[in-house]
Amino acid sequence: MKKVTMLVNARDVQGHINPEIYGHFSEHLGRCIYDGIYVGENSDVPNVEGIRTDIIEAFRNIRVPVLRWPGGCFADEYHWKDGIGPKENRKSMVNTNWGGVTEDNSFGTHEFLKLCELVGCKPYINANVGSGTVQEMSEWVEYMTSDNQTPLTQLRAQNGRKEPWKVQYLGIGNENWGGGGCMRAERYVDEYRRFQTFCRNHSGNELYKIACGPNADDYQWMETLMKNLQHFMVKGIDLHYYTVYDWAKKGHATEFDEEAYYKTLVSANRLDTILTRHTEIMNRYDPDNQIGLVVGEWGCWYEVEEGTNPGFLYQQNTMRDAIVAGMELNIFNRHCKRVVMANLAQAVNVLQSVILTRDGKMIKTPTYHVFDLYKEHQDADAVYCYTQEDYSGENVPLVTSSASVKDGTMTLTLTNTSLTEEVCIESEIVGLDCSRATARILTDEVHAYNDFDSPDRVGIRDWAAQVEGRTLHLQLPPCSVVSVTLEK
Repeated sequence: MKKVTMLVNARDVQGHINPEIYGHFSEHLGRCIYDGIYVGENSDVPNVEGIRTDIIEAFRNIRVPVLRWPGGCFADEYHWKDGIGPKENRKSMVNTNWGGVTEDNSFGTHEFLKLCELVGCKPYINANVGSGTVQEMSEWVEYMTSDNQTPLTQLRAQNGRKEPWKVQYLGIGNENWGGGGCMRAERYVDEYRRFQTFCRNHSGNELYKIACGPNADDYQWMETLMKNLQHFMVKGIDLHYYTVYDWAKKGHATEFDEEAYYKTLVSANRLDTILTRHTEIMNRYDPDNQIGLVVGEWGCWYEVEEGTNPGFLYQQNTMRDAIVAGMELNIFNRHCKRVVMANLAQAVNVLQSVILTRDGKMIKTPTYHVFDLYKEHQDADAVYCYTQEDYSGENVPLVTSSASVKDGTMTLTLTNTSLTEEVCIESEIVGLDCSRATARILTDEVHAYNDFDSPDRVGIRDWAAQVEGRTLHLQLPPCSVVSVTLEK
């Protein structure tokens, strides 16, 4: 057994963990929306206005704080007026980005915002710069948020919604360095400045405008944005980073060897360096942290499951993915002074999803359970948490961790990344008078996953933790994610 020492100082506050760091992403991609979240009012699957009730309950349980929609790449081909009004009159479209399927636009603005109301989360609308117009985006904002008497608000009322919605987060374009227009950073900055000018704050609704940020480690893109955009123009910059160790051959979601496991974790841990370097650039131009860093898409990306549409990006989800989720959520917590939001890609049936569905069945993936373990970090203050440096593989920390305090209670989350080594944690807790520790754990063989025949194979269970004086004692089995609650 490997002994690892830690130090947690509750007096040393590192920043505030916005609930939005635990956000999710829902794109018109594969079976994320249709069959996943939305089945229609006439479905035999229990639903509320076409939205699956089991999805609503599962999202509520992990306190989903914000949901990004309608893309992704889909956003820069989406024209919002096609998705409002009587469903039988809505214009169909071909989803050229994802599988070439025809969509009937039965899930649009009203349906998405109803979903957010039912879940109790904030909407993050990603609007069309790539193939859209300034007028189209400006009118969408007015349609959703204005309570003035205008043709657009009258149209909204005609479509069943008299009162405006509160829509805080507005993404102005998506991946405009790629599928959103193949723009140079300088061109995108000019487009952003033009589009955002006409996105108004209506009727007390204040927009949090989010610019398309860099692809992973494109530091020049970040430099260009920060140099040319002031905080009164932009509130957030949306970075995308996927955990992929080889883009040419992404590997299989469930069939992988030890080498592939540790390479995946190396890729996950690289996010810490990327966030650090982008933060350094942002600090030079914005030392007062008026512009937030949004990680709008993150998660593992493998080859699709055999027999599924390659454009649907459907993959299984194992304990390897749970370890990645635990590592990266710990990274976001530690960077919370600058990182204000993160959106896992994607919520249902796509990439590293938290939920998989098949007809009327639903399963929660190991990644879902990590969000359950970590949910008490939401809206807490991140505090100093040092873990003794040790490695389970080349450049893979043996233990990753983060800690936060809210209302006098500390939440400590840890991952043991080793496939073979059990870890004994001894952690000194400074600045918090705690006499009681409870813990929950997610652990299994690294290839383990939940499927429709065994939906509960991988799940959370109670775990032993003990406090003696100011020292926490805790054992971490190999390949495990643990959450500890420390109370007075």
